[in-house]
Amino acid sequence: MIQQFKNFSIINLFFLFILLFILRLGIYLDLPVTINTGFTELFSRLLIPVTIDNLFSPAVNITLAGIILFIQALIFNKIVNNFNILGKSTFLPALFYVVAGSVFTPFLFVSPPLICNFFILFIIHKIMIDFKGPDAIGSMFDLGLIVAVGTLFYFPFVLYLILLWVSLIILRPFNWREWVSVLIGYITIVFFLGVYYYWNGRLLDFYEIWKPLSNKFPFYIKIQVTDYIVLFPIVACLLLGFIQLRLNFFKSFVQVRKFFQVLFFLFIFSALSYYLKSDFRINHFLLCIIPVAVLLAYYFAHAKKRWIYESFFLIIISFIVYFQFV
Repeated sequence: MIQQFKNFSIINLFFLFILLFILRLGIYLDLPVTINTGFTELFSRLLIPVTIDNLFSPAVNITLAGIILFIQALIFNKIVNNFNILGKSTFLPALFYVVAGSVFTPFLFVSPPLICNFFILFIIHKIMIDFKGPDAIGSMFDLGLIVAVGTLFYFPFVLYLILLWVSLIILRPFNWREWVSVLIGYITIVFFLGVYYYWNGRLLDFYEIWKPLSNKFPFYIKIQVTDYIVLFPIVACLLLGFIQLRLNFFKSFVQVRKFFQVLFFLFIFSALSYYLKSDFRINHFLLCIIPVAVLLAYYFAHAKKRWIYESFFLIIISFIVYFQFV
């Protein structure tokens, strides 16, 4: 399978689509009665008394989430190939985006973090395209707007405001106008939202939106290790990918090195921003699948022994499907 996706062939779209639904086989055979999508928070922020949890049946919800993931995978694949991150054009980024986005059962439903990955893909594409330009003031303003819109969908997205500044440090010489333009773009959306709340006589509710920013970071997290056994083969491949990246890092083009540095901080902010959500859900970590998918694709693209990387891939798929039935 890996050898097939190493080739940039249009037939891989068909194989990818089939794999997408194989990875959802367990949930299709044991559909939940109801699904809490998490979009109630979005509509409450917009002062719209609407709930969409019952708008779609569980089967339709899962299918729609799969289609969204498939579209994102193709966009992601195009970005990685355009910047020549793997050294040649392949379908491996799309393959591992779909795999990483199907690891846990909560990943298989339509949710705000899933939608926010569209914003992350746009941010990555935008900053990598514009980092060589004479200035990025307009682009940073646009990205500030995007982060603000993403915050409405899913509050932890607010932390990506810091990611934009970190990206400026990595990609560009210091220009205070670019830094300020990020903040102005973000505040523009916040200002209009505040005016909207004021017109509706709900200004105190507007202050409540930002209350999670005062949350203390939890240094102790209680987890059930058995729930995360599915990650073991993926973590093993990530470690091998990191070793491979370390060996090739300074041999790569500057653009590739900067891309991986941005993705590193993307992973850090995505993983740690969970504390900004009062009712934590595992689907938060859908925000991490972009850097995870890149590193997995990097390892499998550079792996030499076919029987090893094909075995690893088969084990990963088997773990994902098996733990949907357990």
